[in-house]
Amino acid sequence: MKILIVDDEEMIRGVLREYVEFEGNEAVEAVDGMEAVKLCRENDYDVILMDVMMPHLDGFSAVKEIKKTKDIPVIMLSARGEEYDKLFAFELGVDDYVTKPFSPKEVMARIQAVSKRRVKKVNGNEIMQFEGLEIDMAGRNVFVDGKKAELTPKEYELLFYLVRNKGIALTREKLLYDVWGFDFFGDDRTVDTHIKMLRGNLKEYRKFIVTLRGLGYKFEV
Repeated sequence: MKILIVDDEEMIRGVLREYVEFEGNEAVEAVDGMEAVKLCRENDYDVILMDVMMPHLDGFSAVKEIKKTKDIPVIMLSARGEEYDKLFAFELGVDDYVTKPFSPKEVMARIQAVSKRRVKKVNGNEIMQFEGLEIDMAGRNVFVDGKKAELTPKEYELLFYLVRNKGIALTREKLLYDVWGFDFFGDDRTVDTHIKMLRGNLKEYRKFIVTLRGLGYKFEV
């Protein structure tokens, strides 16, 4: 993920950058709200960590400006923990609010939680996004890093079933019954073959389809 860290305190930016990069993500820093708005106009980010109290342009105003053109998940980081501040932030469309002082590990956990539950809408359809993998169930479209993946009908059904049951261990027998149907006269090697083809089409995001040795598979982010 590409994460924008916005805070006027260099030490806080440095600590957050260290944790973000340790988890294998890319970190970009901004020293105030104005710089954050400029960066968001020119680039795309997966998550923004936004301080509230900053010079030139505060975090709330920056979020309001960014949301005019970009739908990027935002986690506010603030020493202001009053209820009305949090309510105001959520009214602006902020995804989470963390009160300072905070644990960097907690912030990373919240980043993961926000990225997992992120759903956007395109032409009225809900698009589930898992890093660079976008899944439009209603439109039966799957995009890998912005490029449409050409899947077979059964690969679509298999992927959609796995995603709808995200985090649940699914046996090969259950996949056969629910995806192929109770009257299917094949064996569980059919599941393995289609999983292999599906993983090939998902490229680096094949990592989300986890093999459960001796059991089956699950979709895990």
